Amino acid sequence: MATRCKTAVLVSGSGTNLQAFIDRVGCGALDLELSVVFSNKPDAFGLVRARNAGIPTACIEHGGFTDRDSFDRSMAAKLDEWQPDLLILAGFMRILSAAFVARYAGRILNIHPALLPAYPGLNTHQRVLDAGDKWHGSTVHFVTEELDGGPRILQGRLPVVAGETADQLAARVQAVEHQIYPEAAGWVGEGRVEFRDGRTRIDGAIADEAVIQVFDRAGKKLQVSRPAADRTR
Repeated sequence: MATRCKTAVLVSGSGTNLQAFIDRVGCGALDLELSVVFSNKPDAFGLVRARNAGIPTACIEHGGFTDRDSFDRSMAAKLDEWQPDLLILAGFMRILSAAFVARYAGRILNIHPALLPAYPGLNTHQRVLDAGDKWHGSTVHFVTEELDGGPRILQGRLPVVAGETADQLAARVQAVEHQIYPEAAGWVGEGRVEFRDGRTRIDGAIADEAVIQVFDRAGKKLQVSRPAADRTR
């Protein structure tokens, strides 16, 4: 990919992760070109954030379509007007069709609020608390047809605090997301991370496990662990 990776950000709601991208690009810490912010909801506050930052926006309401495939075809046609190199799902509350994923194979990123492969799906924070887990966090991964099952890139982990609620835990995880999501996307934009043959490669080596960043309970990064490099496959 080119140094200035043309990036489309897809949102359905408030767009807090989008704001993290806007802030990082704005201060020169992230070398992505935020080309367009797309939403399936015209009242999504993420569109306001984009306009305030001078980023073009586009919106197509999904309710006017009879099926997922027809909406996704229309969405793809609109996105292709900007010829994006990378698609960032930032609270985009739609399950993508197989055809859409194939069209942008290896170019769609998502962040899931759990330490994948544990806890795919919804209500992850309460499920972690109910299970009595000591660690929680969020995972950036490539998007495939398998929901929350694509190859992982970067994972932020933080300790669960005794007695906290699911909302309190969610807020701390979200703060970690705002750090790791732009960083992982930047790696992809720089060409350091790529999706090839259904797997993640980091600096040319297959990485079957995500890079792990460990944070303290206040959201301060403590350490980084790289997966063992495998250049034999």
